Amino acid sequence: MVTLSKRVQSVSLSANAAARQLTRQLKEQGVDILDLTTGEPDFDTPAHIRQAAVAAMEAGETRYTPTNGTTPLRKAVLAKMKNENQLDYELAQICIANGAKQIIFNAFAATLNEGDEVIVPVPYWPTFPDSVRFNGGEAVLLACPLEQEYKLQPQQLAQAISAKTRWLVLNNPGNPSGMVYSADELTALATVLRDHPDVLIMLDELYEHILFDGREHISLLHVAPDLADRILLVGGVSKTYAMTGWRIGFGAGPKALIDAMVVVQSQNSSGASAISQAAAVAAYNGGLDFLPPQRTAYQDRRDAIMALLKPVQEIDVLNPDGAFFIFCRCAGLLGKTRPDGQQIESEQDVMNYLLESGVSGVAGSAYGLSPYFRLSIATDIETVREAGRRIAQACAVLK
Repeated sequence: MVTLSKRVQSVSLSANAAARQLTRQLKEQGVDILDLTTGEPDFDTPAHIRQAAVAAMEAGETRYTPTNGTTPLRKAVLAKMKNENQLDYELAQICIANGAKQIIFNAFAATLNEGDEVIVPVPYWPTFPDSVRFNGGEAVLLACPLEQEYKLQPQQLAQAISAKTRWLVLNNPGNPSGMVYSADELTALATVLRDHPDVLIMLDELYEHILFDGREHISLLHVAPDLADRILLVGGVSKTYAMTGWRIGFGAGPKALIDAMVVVQSQNSSGASAISQAAAVAAYNGGLDFLPPQRTAYQDRRDAIMALLKPVQEIDVLNPDGAFFIFCRCAGLLGKTRPDGQQIESEQDVMNYLLESGVSGVAGSAYGLSPYFRLSIATDIETVREAGRRIAQACAVLK
């Protein structure tokens, strides 16, 4: 009999992955299901990036790579940070990993001791609290519901910080909410953080270029550069460049932290794929000319589904400012009766009803907030529009 560790028992399999697997199984059985579960761009990786990978293979770049990343990629990240974000780093402050998720895990593994606390605003990307728990820490979850636009408030932060607080996690733009912090909102949070110099800050800005309505990305580093010596910026190629399967993420932060994260990575995976890193170099050095049409497509999809969901009285939804998710509060569906006579009593009942109505999403409990659900619009507009129709129709026949 295998005895499992307490740490592995403290976390769970990704709810996103589980929802997608169920959807695939139903589709294989011939069920008509629209899959809005996964945050994965439906666009192809740009051609020049794919070509760079082929060229790297042909040139024999198929060997082990340095644990902290190849020098060409780390330099490309530096240039990207300078040119796109107006942020200056040194090469020793950059490390590369097998996706942004590994950067997050490495950071917590390198810094957390048993009982250390990490403040995680809710709703959250599930990797944040689970990575904290897996590395012996305690996730302090701060509810940020729809009424406060899913954003952490300064007073919440101030009240939550304790002598045990090691990190604050800030995801901007947010997954699953699509919220985007303004410069004033970030400045207010920075004011609180200045009173607590021992608290590290993790900035997950993976969706930085997927913004709507003409918005430009603003980072905490822009409004509070004096906090840079305790900020870890997490980024990667997966969302902007439609490179989810290439598994490349980066961390930019204080050298001592980066060095410790590299030590962790040296013992759990070593360096990321040489071919993927060569492709990422082409991504960061190749510009963003391909991006505007994609961003327009995401915004069109958002507008299409929001036009169908907003009139539904039982669902509360805010217009997301970025990323490619719609986060819906479904409290108004609880207590309703389905056409078959069954009563909807819980968030899971809502998800089951929507699934039977032909739409697959992810329950809000996966992100720490109930009763809600998340829909991904990282698929074609007709699928998104039809999903909105099906949800609206399913709600209309409830009593």
